[in-house]
Amino acid sequence: MWEPAAVAETRSPAELAGLLDRHGYLCDEGLATACFLALRMRRPLFLEGEAGVGKTELAKTLARVLDAPLIRLQCYEGLDAAQALYDWDFPRQLLHLRAAEAAGVTDVARLEGELYDRRFLVARPLLRALETVPSVLLVDEIDRADDEFEAFLLEVLSDFTISVPELGTIRAERPPVVVVTSNRTREVHDALKRRCLYHWLEHPSYDREVAIIRRRLPGASERLAGQVARAAQRLRAQDLLKPPGVAESLDWTEALVSLGVRDLDPDVAAVTLGTVLKYREDQERVRGHGLAALVDGGGPPGGT
Repeated sequence: MWEPAAVAETRSPAELAGLLDRHGYLCDEGLATACFLALRMRRPLFLEGEAGVGKTELAKTLARVLDAPLIRLQCYEGLDAAQALYDWDFPRQLLHLRAAEAAGVTDVARLEGELYDRRFLVARPLLRALETVPSVLLVDEIDRADDEFEAFLLEVLSDFTISVPELGTIRAERPPVVVVTSNRTREVHDALKRRCLYHWLEHPSYDREVAIIRRRLPGASERLAGQVARAAQRLRAQDLLKPPGVAESLDWTEALVSLGVRDLDPDVAAVTLGTVLKYREDQERVRGHGLAALVDGGGPPGGT
């Protein structure tokens, strides 16, 4: 597996965490260790956790650390191998046929061979990742794909080869760094998890969330970052359809900074709640409990 000198020379998870930190991603010891081992052992990293905790962002940051392109395969129900692997460019093949006819080409065997030339093959994310050195392959939200695709992905990740009947077997010169994510809307099969190193991402602690907000949005004051982080922590403790993740905390903070807000009070929270809660039922529940209880106090949750 390709690794730049900065990563190849890292001797510990703490040093890798420092590299991620330099690129704006703050991670704890557990995540840094999982990432470090995935690179050293050349194994896919399977990240599971609620939406918005930083799974996708880790893959993006890792690509920046490795100075490698990020190739993303967004999973969804009905995704099949052809959409993830490759397809033939039928319009270009048809144009080639018409050009050959106009030129008076009559060699059928030659024409058939030319139609399935590599230049007409459209590489989808999995094939692009195998052919791109170096690369980081992000298989995002594997839990949204069907069981059949999950089994297919396991086969690809086992040997990093793809068979194209018309061209033969394409094997990765150097396997990509692979990050697989799941929001756990369903259980992923054990066979895929066994192929990977596994890490569950929790929502960050209050102090870490404040640090993340301050790092990503330096225009936010420490006080405002603390107020947003405290409110987000309290929201996660409620029985909501979709508790806010770090992504929503950042959106909320950015909205407040854009409005020139210095302090998060109940009135401001009321008009900006849509940046952090995306379900009407959740907004009604929070308003019913009283917004003053959400934003009062000056310390971390539990200390107010």
